[in-house]
Amino acid sequence: MYDVQRIREDFPILKKGVVYLDNAASSLTPEQVVQKEVEFYHEYRANVERGVHRLSQRASQEYEEAHELVAGFLNAGSGENVPMMRNTTEGINFVANALDWRKGDKIVTTIIEHHSDFITWLRVARRYGVKVEVVRSDVEGHFDLSDFEKVIDDDTRLVASTKVSNVLGCIVPVEEIAKIAHEHGAYMLVDGAQSVPHLKTDLKKMDVDFLAFSGHKMLGPTGSGGLYIRSELLYEVEPLNIGGGTISNVTLEGYELARSPLRFEAGTPAIAQVIGLGEAVRYLQRVGMDDIERYERRLTEKLVQGLSQINEIKIYGPKDPRERLGIVSFNVGGLNPHDVALMLDTSANIAVRSGHHCALPLKDELLKLDIGTARASTYLYNTEGEIEQLLSALEDIIRSTK
Repeated sequence: MYDVQRIREDFPILKKGVVYLDNAASSLTPEQVVQKEVEFYHEYRANVERGVHRLSQRASQEYEEAHELVAGFLNAGSGENVPMMRNTTEGINFVANALDWRKGDKIVTTIIEHHSDFITWLRVARRYGVKVEVVRSDVEGHFDLSDFEKVIDDDTRLVASTKVSNVLGCIVPVEEIAKIAHEHGAYMLVDGAQSVPHLKTDLKKMDVDFLAFSGHKMLGPTGSGGLYIRSELLYEVEPLNIGGGTISNVTLEGYELARSPLRFEAGTPAIAQVIGLGEAVRYLQRVGMDDIERYERRLTEKLVQGLSQINEIKIYGPKDPRERLGIVSFNVGGLNPHDVALMLDTSANIAVRSGHHCALPLKDELLKLDIGTARASTYLYNTEGEIEQLLSALEDIIRSTK
């Protein structure tokens, strides 16, 4: 049985009475993860993959184990398939710089992407003469696969798509899109920032070439995350940086890079953060990703239905809560979303996001909004009571501004 009250005991911030509904931006961190980082600093604070002394050996063991934990969590093969990054953005930029672009190549992406998975490809186009084509969805975030079939051709080098929109909460059929990409010899990259924390991710079944994700959205520390790289590509793509720790040999004439993941992790890495991410994965596995998804879908249904029943509120994304995750963007009458977020914070101790959510093409071209939206987003520690508090607070705001 899913015991949300027991889970909440592990998050000290929640004991202060805050209703935290900004999980799409960054999740809270359980005490177990904090203590795992403290353990590193208190018990074996040393560099990894460098020394033979016991502190370095213990740090290296914990660091390597974190890679294996993350790889297992994603069903990604082994730790060598998931070099650590600081966040999703770095993972996406890694791919942008790892491929040998040629003039005439094409990149296909979508209108609902976070800027990290959009402007990165515009820069590649500017630098190398690559063409970027943007596939549009309907206003709820539904895609027609035939639109991908029309634009993905033999010139397409890469298809880049989010799995879950950080604005609309819609779930994108990246598995089907990947099949189309692979039929034309193109790579498939997935922005997993919003999906990996909430949906059970099976990269063997997903059959994509790259997937980037952030640790800070899945109970882990800031400055942690990773990039899945398909085994066949591990020694074809170029590291973003090279230097300390990335080599197996260096001579006056040249160098040989180490095996993955070391070849991709130049310099001293974020050791404590990576070890903390490993502990976050342990936490999520103990709770169970299937149980987390089922529980969050209950919260999503309550949130969507509750907001839909308030006449002055307009919500964005799929109307059917079964077609989305617990990311719900909305506007309240003619109020500025920043004002709504501020009033929720000051009057009800409720934290939500406001603004364009780093997705200006979606806001401007798809939703046709002059201003952004407020956004409430749930996670495994939120409760139905907190959803009710949000709905009640919004009704109070509407009454007070009439």
